[in-house]
Amino acid sequence: MTAYVIFDVDVRDPDRYQDFMTKVKPALAQAGARYLARGGAHKVYEGDWAPRRIVLLEFPSVAAWESFYYGPVYQGVKGIRDECSCARLVSVEGLET
Repeated sequence: MTAYVIFDVDVRDPDRYQDFMTKVKPALAQAGARYLARGGAHKVYEGDWAPRRIVLLEFPSVAAWESFYYGPVYQGVKGIRDECSCARLVSVEGLET
């Protein structure tokens, strides 16, 4: 089943965040992921959630997402992301079609 990963990112250093993005994009492509939304305008309709920058990724499966997230490539660049931003993220399985 497809997996969707939602990041809520607060970027503190945009230049350093671009360094992270340059390194993570090829790794995402190699993992079979694709961006569905990345930093576009958003609006909260209910609740007290105040997201900063929303990133929505699609992975072929939860296993593919977890392999990417816990794998050496992402863990190697995650430190850059942690230096220049803070994030909350969740994954959710898609529906079977």
